[in-house]
Amino acid sequence: MKNVFHFIYDFFTDRKLYYLLAGLILFGGISLIALDRAIMPAYTKHGHGITVPDITRMPLDEAATVLKTRGLRYELAAKRSNEAFPPDFVIDQTPNAGMLVKPNRKIYITINTTSTPSVVVPEVQDLSLRNATIQLQNSGLQVGNVTYESSRFRNSVLRQSVPSGRRVTQNTTVDLIVGDGLGNVMVRIPDVTNMHLTEAQNELRAAGLRVGSIQFQATDRVAPNTVLRYEPYDQPNVYEGTAVDLIVSVSRSEEEEEETGPIIIDESEQNDQNRTDTDFDTNPE
Repeated sequence: MKNVFHFIYDFFTDRKLYYLLAGLILFGGISLIALDRAIMPAYTKHGHGITVPDITRMPLDEAATVLKTRGLRYELAAKRSNEAFPPDFVIDQTPNAGMLVKPNRKIYITINTTSTPSVVVPEVQDLSLRNATIQLQNSGLQVGNVTYESSRFRNSVLRQSVPSGRRVTQNTTVDLIVGDGLGNVMVRIPDVTNMHLTEAQNELRAAGLRVGSIQFQATDRVAPNTVLRYEPYDQPNVYEGTAVDLIVSVSRSEEEEEETGPIIIDESEQNDQNRTDTDFDTNPE
């Protein structure tokens, strides 16, 4: 057992061990510096860049030659139709001209094509005008004339000039027929007086009408949120989709608190007032 302890003691007190550790640390530090300053820059060609040339408005063959002489490659990313360029001319590139890239970098190019790409017309009927416009533009189509027609469905697309599912050329114009919110059928305005606001709204919508503005009037004669009257009151029959304005009750206390805020009584002023009243009562006339 003593021999083991002596061996461990001699091992850790031997100077050769510390010389060896110092040499390993020194070697590791020099290796890291060499890797960072020399090996990695040489491998990644750090500091050696190529300026991307402008190859737009060039024929594809000429653009390929220019890139090859600069030590760059190219890949055909897309084809688009552009009447301002001849066929097979480069109309776009990525990265852009003037950027500094590494040698042998791949440049993605878009060339002009004589044939216009075709797209499928989406179904936009029953969509809102805004959503229909987004759908058509995302499909590569243009929104043409927007015509309004009598319908209770306001700003809803009723018909489209090009049927859905048809394949057409890109940037084709599609005309839309949209509802104006007013139908061509006369309906009777239901009497919603003395109804709760929610019940009145449901009643108007069921009759094919829209709920217009809602105004509140202070009163304590009926429960809050009760319809006091509606407009137009003097027109019993209106077109489908007409907006009906409602005047609804609100309690007076709620209105006063909303306008002036809660009333705060200063206790010191109240005590002064009480003392004044007491002094007045005790003084003889």
